[in-house]
Amino acid sequence: MSEEAEVAGVRVTKPAKVLVPGAGEAPEVTKVDLARYHQAVADLVLPHLRDRPISMQRFPDGLGGASFYEKKVPAHFPDFVRTVEVATGERPQRQVVVSDTRTLVLLAQQACLTPHAWLSRADRLERPDQLVFDLDPSVPGLAAVRRATTLVGELLDDLGLTSVVKTSGSRGYHVVVPLRRLQGFDEVRDFARQVAQVLVEREPDLLTLEARKDRRGERVLVDVMRNGYGQTLVPPYAVRARPGAPVSAPITWAELGSVEPDQVRLHDLDRRLQRAGDPWSELPRGQGLGAARRRLARES
Repeated sequence: MSEEAEVAGVRVTKPAKVLVPGAGEAPEVTKVDLARYHQAVADLVLPHLRDRPISMQRFPDGLGGASFYEKKVPAHFPDFVRTVEVATGERPQRQVVVSDTRTLVLLAQQACLTPHAWLSRADRLERPDQLVFDLDPSVPGLAAVRRATTLVGELLDDLGLTSVVKTSGSRGYHVVVPLRRLQGFDEVRDFARQVAQVLVEREPDLLTLEARKDRRGERVLVDVMRNGYGQTLVPPYAVRARPGAPVSAPITWAELGSVEPDQVRLHDLDRRLQRAGDPWSELPRGQGLGAARRRLARES
């Protein structure tokens, strides 16, 4: 293969470099494979990345080498990349915003396997438009994490909130509630914690809010800490840094019992889309939390 390739107008150097080793029937993924994947899924991914600052999880020497998270926009990034200034604990910094296909492909050129996106958008960084529950199992096995994910969806439904679900691409599932941008992060996280606490009280042998793994036992963590300023979530169809290149795949609630957290992979996503389409093609409109909070108070 040539020492360079071009994808969506982006020069891809060392295109044959292996970024992700294969696993089972899943082939290895080279840098140009990732670039072409980003180009192919841009229409699906960009609605979930556009206007959101990202943190780039980069693997310059592939999955087996050193990796790092990069938040500040690199000085060498081209002018077409949109950026936004965000407040940090030290000083303001500019972060990348993925607004077009070229920028998404550029991430592949930079060996960024996974962009991690904020839960708020550039024009109102303090007001999230997503509420997230991350269901993280403590031990191998799917029954517990699937049951936990179902319970989250059912309680949200009882509270009058419509939620969607996706695989994490790793070990668990993400439940997402689209929000109207009415509350700040502290209020949203407080509500999420109250929801999780109700569930833990109902199912103390199944669920926990304990972040430390050595204190969880075999229980599933209902993680609500992503609902904070500057915290991030892997967007739909993003590749995860694991052998075989699993992706974080939107699924329907009906598929929860049949699609494993790391089952959908880069190489077979096209077949899945042809068969099932994009379950998140029409997301629920943003929702307020006022009525849900009052209902939750009655549940507590």
